[in-house]
Amino acid sequence: MFKDVLTDVKIRKLETRDRRYEIHDGSGLYFEVMPSGRKFWRIRMTIGKQVYRRSLGEYPGVSLKEARRVRDDLRLKIAAGDNPFEEAGGRTFEQIAREWLKMIPVRSPRHVQDTQSRLERLVFPEIGDSPIKSISPVQLLAVVRKIEARGASELAHKVLQICGQVFRYGVAIGEADRDLAVDLRGALVPAKRTHYPTMTDPAEIGALMRAMEDLNGSPIVRCAVRLQAYCFPRPGELRCAEWSEVDFERKEWRIPGEKMKMKRSHIVPLSRQALAILGEAETYTGGGRYVFPSIRTGDRPMSDMTVNAALRRLGYGKEQLTGHSFRSIASTIMNEHQFNPDVIERSLAHVERNSIRAAYNHAEFLPQRRELMQWWADWLDEQKTR
Repeated sequence: MFKDVLTDVKIRKLETRDRRYEIHDGSGLYFEVMPSGRKFWRIRMTIGKQVYRRSLGEYPGVSLKEARRVRDDLRLKIAAGDNPFEEAGGRTFEQIAREWLKMIPVRSPRHVQDTQSRLERLVFPEIGDSPIKSISPVQLLAVVRKIEARGASELAHKVLQICGQVFRYGVAIGEADRDLAVDLRGALVPAKRTHYPTMTDPAEIGALMRAMEDLNGSPIVRCAVRLQAYCFPRPGELRCAEWSEVDFERKEWRIPGEKMKMKRSHIVPLSRQALAILGEAETYTGGGRYVFPSIRTGDRPMSDMTVNAALRRLGYGKEQLTGHSFRSIASTIMNEHQFNPDVIERSLAHVERNSIRAAYNHAEFLPQRRELMQWWADWLDEQKTR
């Protein structure tokens, strides 16, 4: 038996990463840390040649002491010759889903990876350890409603579709009775259709980032298009950015209220990548007022069509992508990775309209927003290099 290694102090000090990771405690018990900061207890044990997994719940709701107690109880049952993982009535949703992932028709490896990631981040923590036959439509609805509540309506529909495919596979191999997703048709709010075109496929986003790096023409326009991706401001906020608003030491871009849609000042934490882009732009326009001035005169900002025109030169039609699209791209991906919705909304400079929360603090969630903006920049770079 392995020696237990975790303590409550160690657990509290665990930092999030851009991908989920595991910390093992011993004897099959481990701790899973999600990019969103959520932490889950897991059990992995082998009986014969079969590997079994079970979720014990989320920390701190399930304490270290309780998780170890459950683990030790399971080991005692196994030592007595029992199989506690099958006592609940058949194989779990996670077991069936992982088997299905290996059996689905050959598609792009990226599609399979994205599907697996959505299951691991959004579904397995909720119902992964439940025997697939014991899951009810109400339980499945709770999983997708939780995603919907974060404002990720389109993602909720996609996850429900994936779960339906898992259930149908379970039916085909005799492990499930029926496809529960069918019972939930119409239970979710229809996916919102945004006014601006967008993209959500990481492979497509990676191709876009590579294309922007190779954009021919003005280096200033290339800087503007890339900064739009990394910082996702509204296009008008980007083109009217002034050097007096950029603080390299504090790593912030402070946009005054008169330039904002809601007329309230906004702080954009600058990632390493954004700072590098601004440093590059400074060599060209640092002596003037605007970060991205008009090509005709430095007294005016660049045209409101400049970024969109650059995207057209890259081959993206107006029905595919605009400068504003980067906001919905960032929002969708961040919500999919389960970041705090309030942090995401403040990063987008969305203001709470509820009169009870009318008092607005432009620095609200600033430490979390710094972490989120750096995560976003690193995520974009990761897609770019795939």
